[in-house]
Amino acid sequence: MSTTEAMILDLTDRAELADLVARHSLWVDEARWDETDRIFTDDVAVKSPRGEARGTEELLALVRKGQDTFAATLHLKSNLVIDLDGDTAKVHAHDIAVFAIDDRTEAVAAGISRYEARRTDEGWRVSRLEIEPIALTEAIDRAL
Repeated sequence: MSTTEAMILDLTDRAELADLVARHSLWVDEARWDETDRIFTDDVAVKSPRGEARGTEELLALVRKGQDTFAATLHLKSNLVIDLDGDTAKVHAHDIAVFAIDDRTEAVAAGISRYEARRTDEGWRVSRLEIEPIALTEAIDRAL
């Protein structure tokens, strides 16, 4: 493989991983549960302030239970740092999320999302995710 081909592959992987992180936010915010297999591996492991899950069935149950608490959510990922290692990758992202608890109450959470992903026959998928809360408004504490 030439240097140019290697650079193109590297850039392609980075773009696909950034897209994967963005699709994760949309998956949560727009309840795109039918896209779960396009984002996560079957054996995904997740640790978040809401709890832990292993596998997509447990993950769906955990996320759906939490999402039912809110009228709407909006997650914004930024400062992505992508570390590639062949067919695996780690992605570090900052996450700001707005939670509409009802039509009069909003809450904001800030956190760090640490993704591990692996290349599958269908493309990159999240195999592990850890969400570390950094700042939560008082309203979100009550909702979680």
